[in-house]
Amino acid sequence: MRIPRAALLIASVIVAATAFTAVGLAMAGASRSGSAYPITTTAVRMPDAYRPVAQPLTTDDYHCTLLNPHVTRDSYVISSQFLPGSTEDHHAIVYLVPPSLAAPAERADVGGKGWPCFGAASEPGLPVDKILSNPMLSVWTPGHGADVLPKGTGMALPAGSLLIMQVHYNLLVGDKPVRNSLVLHTVPISTPLKPLKLLVMYAPPDIPCPAGVTGPLCNRAASLVSLGQRFGQTAVAFVNDVEAACGRNPSNPPAGDSTSCTYPLWTGGYIVRVQGHMHLLGRSLQMVLNPGTPRAQTILNVPNYNFDYQKAYNLSTPVVMRGGDKVEVACTHDPTLAQELPQLRKLPPHFVTWGDGSSDEMCTGLAWYTTSPPDPHFPV
Repeated sequence: MRIPRAALLIASVIVAATAFTAVGLAMAGASRSGSAYPITTTAVRMPDAYRPVAQPLTTDDYHCTLLNPHVTRDSYVISSQFLPGSTEDHHAIVYLVPPSLAAPAERADVGGKGWPCFGAASEPGLPVDKILSNPMLSVWTPGHGADVLPKGTGMALPAGSLLIMQVHYNLLVGDKPVRNSLVLHTVPISTPLKPLKLLVMYAPPDIPCPAGVTGPLCNRAASLVSLGQRFGQTAVAFVNDVEAACGRNPSNPPAGDSTSCTYPLWTGGYIVRVQGHMHLLGRSLQMVLNPGTPRAQTILNVPNYNFDYQKAYNLSTPVVMRGGDKVEVACTHDPTLAQELPQLRKLPPHFVTWGDGSSDEMCTGLAWYTTSPPDPHFPV
């Protein structure tokens, strides 16, 4: 789950603001009952089943499908649910294609079969930065369930919008045809909701092979060559960009089982929802606002991370962020899990860096915020 290199600079600025606490989650259903505002339910399904095909030297496939939810009026999305068609689904991100890009998107989607999209969700010929300047509409990981947004908030969905469903398929699980679906619950744009914005933050993992484990890919440089062979040189460039953004020497970053990165916040707001993401070696994840100061506040703490049970959390009280604050994202990983997990133990040991593959790692914080405080008692 990453934003492509071309948008990393944008990300590391927007990123400048992640701060949350993993508290209660209201996910009793995919829509909110008892509302005085009309709620529309829209179900969208992939036109055809897709059979994942691993790229050379990989056990992963990233594939994008263009979907038309037939939105006829400007709306807010108040909840959504990605419905995985198979355990092969490693994670999924749904991006908004604004009406201005809908026609070229449909022309580029030859035959309606979708396209490969490691890292970047945009179609060939479409500007990545314009796609990614719009919020991710929905993020799904195993165990996630429905995306029921905090009360009084919504994500804008203009009439005529299309959706890009980017799915990471893990072929270590299987390669049968998969047909995924998405359910949206929307209200008219006239509903007085606070629009949500998305913040993304990364910390680069640099995880050596465990003590006593050896192999040619336990060398970091050799492992990066392998990453480039699997996902292209843009994947290696992205690793270097993240290292540099976090103040590290991309050629010789500090190695270990833990990683962290601190970002300045360029804008203020109210964080109302948060999620962390790692891969299979992840053990714990934290985000701290103003670390190392008297105002330090732990806003997300996942002490026992489980890839199969990843959640986005709605905060019981919004976390106030101010321009000039700093936020740190920190993760710990356990490389010995690669020798224990059925999905990984048959693979050759390697020095683990950031990467899109299931055998690679990530340390990502996601947060949704509003620029003014939402009404927690609003009916939707």
